[in-house]
Amino acid sequence: MRRGLIVLAALWLGAGAALACAPDVAEMRGPWGQARFSVEVADDAQERAQGLMNRDSLGASRGMLFLYERPIHATFWMRNTLIPLDMIFLDTQGRVTRIHENAQPLDETIVDGGGGVAAVLEINGGLARRIGITVGSEMHHPFFGPQAAWPCTAP
Repeated sequence: MRRGLIVLAALWLGAGAALACAPDVAEMRGPWGQARFSVEVADDAQERAQGLMNRDSLGASRGMLFLYERPIHATFWMRNTLIPLDMIFLDTQGRVTRIHENAQPLDETIVDGGGGVAAVLEINGGLARRIGITVGSEMHHPFFGPQAAWPCTAP
């Protein structure tokens, strides 16, 4: 009985934690299910310019979240980036508007994410498709605020 209560309490605490947001965690959801990434945040010009350049690996559930003060027309390239990446472009409500799959290392071809981009999540190349992330999927992160498609709860 006691063991059952401990397991039930752990599940309840885990469920509550999933509703709150943390700046170093980006959760995604859609008809395909949910995924959680530990993220490094790039929220100033210097961090965004550096991105994931010169790294030879990225953990399976890790990523970089680029955040913008206001929506922009986002373009990326892979100069000095050594690993293939998926780029997931999001609007001000945290909804996926575009996905560029498997951007190739060292390729200087411009990747156009379109206009109205408030954030971009970079993860390992091919992972978005394997998980099932699609246009319309939603991100859970404090950056998007109360107007988000999947808003954070109060701590």
